[in-house]
Amino acid sequence: MVRTVVVHDEELLRSALVQLLRSDVALEVSSMSPCADLPDRDVLPTDVWVVDGDCLQGPGQTRAAPFRARHGDRLVVLTTAKRPGILRRAFDDGALGLVDKNAPARRLITAVHAVAKGERFLDETLTVALLEGAEMPLTARELSVLSLAAQGAPMAEIATRLHLSRGTVRNYMAAAIRKVGARNRVDAIRILHSAGWT
Repeated sequence: MVRTVVVHDEELLRSALVQLLRSDVALEVSSMSPCADLPDRDVLPTDVWVVDGDCLQGPGQTRAAPFRARHGDRLVVLTTAKRPGILRRAFDDGALGLVDKNAPARRLITAVHAVAKGERFLDETLTVALLEGAEMPLTARELSVLSLAAQGAPMAEIATRLHLSRGTVRNYMAAAIRKVGARNRVDAIRILHSAGWT
């Protein structure tokens, strides 16, 4: 029996994923909200975590690493090719399985069994997106400036928090806008968020 836990922030979709996985008699499936504290390994013994890629980021900027670090368990991440940032972070954080949310239902079950055996499962529809996500278009500093702007911080506050001059912040902002092909900083923030980089 492969003990599997589904983590998704939307109750209806989480329930649907649980029912799908329970259609395979070799899987013992439970679920939890991503907002819940991760229980200790002894409380919730798990062979495979099935986690929605959007749950790997959020208010606490949770990543895949806490699932592995606290539990040592294997991870299958559900994402799309449209979110190369999430795909790349999941891969870099050690997710063994990457499944396209638009894939046929049976593919998730196949991925869970592969990951339970310690094998890597990469949905073929995600391979190009994973390669595209190999390089973040912005430097760490440019991303920091845009991330603070996305939180509503004005230029003066960004400069203070990052220990930079206002002119340097404007330069980083302009470079970030240009690199992502945006019209302005709001557009740049939207582009980065939709790609899963913020």
